[in-house]
Amino acid sequence: MNLLESEESFNEAERQFKSQYDMMEVLGEGTYGKVRKARCRQSGELRALKQMKVGNREDGVPSTALREIAILKQLQHENVVRLIDVFCKPGELVLVFEVADSDLKKHMKARSGNLQPSQVKDFARQLLQGIEFCHANRIIHRDLKPQNLLIDQNLRLKIADFGLARAFSLPVPQYTHEVVTVWYRPLEILLGSKLYSIPVDMWGVGCIFAEMANGSPLFAGDSEIDTAFKIFQKLGTPTEAMWPGLSELPDFKTTFPKWQPKGWANIRNTLAQLGTTGIDLLDQLMYYDPRARISARKALQHSYFA
Repeated sequence: MNLLESEESFNEAERQFKSQYDMMEVLGEGTYGKVRKARCRQSGELRALKQMKVGNREDGVPSTALREIAILKQLQHENVVRLIDVFCKPGELVLVFEVADSDLKKHMKARSGNLQPSQVKDFARQLLQGIEFCHANRIIHRDLKPQNLLIDQNLRLKIADFGLARAFSLPVPQYTHEVVTVWYRPLEILLGSKLYSIPVDMWGVGCIFAEMANGSPLFAGDSEIDTAFKIFQKLGTPTEAMWPGLSELPDFKTTFPKWQPKGWANIRNTLAQLGTTGIDLLDQLMYYDPRARISARKALQHSYFA
């Protein structure tokens, strides 16, 4: 394709895009650009448009964007946000998603952190269903947090923002260390492990599950080491006995302060909200040793959901 033809095809994409959507307010901004609400002229339905800056045309589309498109095109599930369309415009890539009114963070904030036990259970089940589907399709999300879980008007939860997700293949390659918002980052990554797999998502599920019960983030540290210490203070400082291989992790120190586990009964609201079966599931989601951590499929079969 020569330059003139490519210019023409870009212009055509631009025309097609403008003819299909009426732009509305900005819903949020991220590293790669804005998320804006729009109305589809044909159906009248609302959409969320993720407008991603591509830089100059020679640079092409960022790999994270291509990864997100490839992943979302592959995933069709009621608990995973649906990618409806993709437009490539000069200097910009636009991903068109179904829109949701809220996310879990806003939903909890609107209720001052007080969710009903039945609502906690329902959201936990939906989150696990979405994650189980991702894992079955060899996708690790790697950035689970309440802001990335959309909630629609029917209280359906949808996992969104797959910018950091990647298809995992065996053997698991060494991924970048800088993933997952620190508060939801599993201990193996905080302690420098380079090899990790689907258990990182299960730790994130555990953090979110506890936060829904508790009303506030469990490990709100201001750095990696502060987050690790907040984990130790609540769950106890890990030992080689509970996590074989712990001492080989690059950032583990034998000089770490020794804290005893606080016990979920002493962590605000958690036991009252989840009951003993919910606490048992939470324990299995938050095992330090990633090999022992429960899978999404097994978690869905747990008696808490019976």
